[in-house]
Amino acid sequence: MAKAKAKAAKKKAKKAAPKKTLKKTGKAAAKASEITFKARAVTEITATFRDTVGLTAKVAAAVAAENVNILAGTGFSASAMYRQATFSLIVDDFEKAERALDSIGASDIEELSVILVDMANKVGALEKAAGIIAKADINILYYYATTSTGRTATCVMKTANDKKVIRLLNKA
Repeated sequence: MAKAKAKAAKKKAKKAAPKKTLKKTGKAAAKASEITFKARAVTEITATFRDTVGLTAKVAAAVAAENVNILAGTGFSASAMYRQATFSLIVDDFEKAERALDSIGASDIEELSVILVDMANKVGALEKAAGIIAKADINILYYYATTSTGRTATCVMKTANDKKVIRLLNKA
């Protein structure tokens, strides 16, 4: 009976002990080290509109009519009443895009310097990038990402120190 109690106590102590975080070894470490980044500063254009049905189609058509390519983007209706919609776009010609958005009634157009990061479309790529940034004690204010091809993912980030993040990711 004493052996059973000792075994139960040992099992209970093991459950209560904090779990150790293991370092990645073997294949996981090799895969993480294979991930590289190409980061650069780009201009993000953000436009606000009165929200209506078909607005995304209208925005896309206006930008396309100016022969502007959208490299990355996001759009959403931010109010509970769906009164305003906001689009944030990375484009290949900021001036033409601004003109296009203005022509269809954007109530506010702003530009902001952000980071465009190309990385491998692999498990752990965003984790590695975010870890590098966190280790440097830099806050990520927002990000959005997608795969642009089967092998490449594109991530747009705004951080508290974009210049330093670009340097860190490009040398990782």
